[in-house]
Amino acid sequence: MNEATIILSNAAGRGTAPVNAIARWVEGNLEGLVIGSAVAVAIVLVMMLARIGGRRLLARDPECRRWSGIVGNVLAKTGILFMIAAAIEIVVSYAAVPAKLARLADVLFIVATALQAAVWAREIIVGAVRTRVGDDPGATTLGNAMSLIRVLVSVAAFGLAFIVILDNLGVNVTALIAGLGIGGIAIGLAAQGIFSDLFAALAIVFDRPFRRGDTIRYGTGSVGTVEKIGLKTTRIRSVTGEQLVMANTKLLEQELTNVAEMKVQRAWLRFGLTYQTPPEVIERLGELLEEAVKPIRTARAVRAGATGFGASAIDCEMIYDDRSSDPETLARHKSAIIVAILRIFAREGIDFAYPTQTTFTAAPDGTLVMPYAVPRDA
Repeated sequence: MNEATIILSNAAGRGTAPVNAIARWVEGNLEGLVIGSAVAVAIVLVMMLARIGGRRLLARDPECRRWSGIVGNVLAKTGILFMIAAAIEIVVSYAAVPAKLARLADVLFIVATALQAAVWAREIIVGAVRTRVGDDPGATTLGNAMSLIRVLVSVAAFGLAFIVILDNLGVNVTALIAGLGIGGIAIGLAAQGIFSDLFAALAIVFDRPFRRGDTIRYGTGSVGTVEKIGLKTTRIRSVTGEQLVMANTKLLEQELTNVAEMKVQRAWLRFGLTYQTPPEVIERLGELLEEAVKPIRTARAVRAGATGFGASAIDCEMIYDDRSSDPETLARHKSAIIVAILRIFAREGIDFAYPTQTTFTAAPDGTLVMPYAVPRDA
C-alpha cells in the first residue's frame, strides 16, 4: 500500500473531509502532477495537430487513392478516447496514485490502445487495397466489394484487439484461441474454394498480371480480353465471341501472357515459290515484301527472303512486327499484308508453288509420252 492509499484510507476512517486528504495528496505529489500533466498536454496537442493535419490530407484525396490520403485517413481516425487514456496514463506514471486507480488507468489505456490500433490497422489495409484498385477505377469488382473487404478486415483486427485486451486483463485466452483456431480450420475446409479464389483475386489486384481491357494469352494458347475481375471469377471475352467465366485460382495456375504489355507483336508469313522463279526475283524478294508492309503504319518488316529448298518449292518467309495489341486489329493487318503480297506477286509475274507430281508414261512401242505438248519438227 503506497503513501497515497494510506492518506486517503486514514482520512476516510477518521471521517475527515475528503477534500483535505486530496489536498494533502496533491501537495505531496505536486511536482509529479505538474510534470505528468505538462507531458500529457503536449502529447495530446501533438495528436490533435496530427489529427487536423490528417483531415487536411484526406480533404485533398477523399477517396484515398494515394498513400497521402491513406496516411491522412489514419491520422484523422485517432480517437478522443485514446487521447484521454494516454493522458491519464502519463499523469499516473508521474504521480503516486492509489493502486486501484493506477490499475484502472492501465486497463483504460490498454483497451483504448488496442481499439485504436485495430482502427489504424483496418484503415491501412483497406486503404492499401483501395489504392491498388483505384489506379484504374472500375477495373475490378473488388472496387465495388470494398465494403465486404472492410468488414472482413474489421472482424480480424477487432477480434485480435479483443484477445489482447482479455490477455492483459489476466484472462486465460489459450482455450479461446484454440477454439477460434478449430473453428477457423473447419470454416476454411468448408469454404476453401471460395477463400482460395478470394486470395487469388487479391493477388491479381496487388500483383497486376493483367487489368480489365487487357488481351491475354492463357493455357494452351487461348486468347481473350479481360472484361471483369471479380472476387471469385474473372470473365474473359474470347476472340470467337464467347464469354468465359474462369475461377481466379485456376486462371493464375496457368501460364499467362499479357498481350497488352507487349510493345510489339511479331508475326510470320511462310510460303513457297516455284523453282522456275528467276534468281534475280529471289534477290528482290525482301524489297517486294517490305513494300507490302509499308501501308500499315504500326507494322515494320524485320526480315524477308528465301529460307531453303523444299520438296516442291523454294521456301520463303517474311517476319514483321506490329505495335497493335488488339487481336482484331492484328488480324486485319495480317489480311491486308497478304492481299498486298498477292497483288505485288501478280504484278511481278511471281508464281506460288504448290505440291505437284509429274507422271511419265510410255507408248506401246516404248516411246516416252511427255506430260506436255511437244512441237513437231517442220
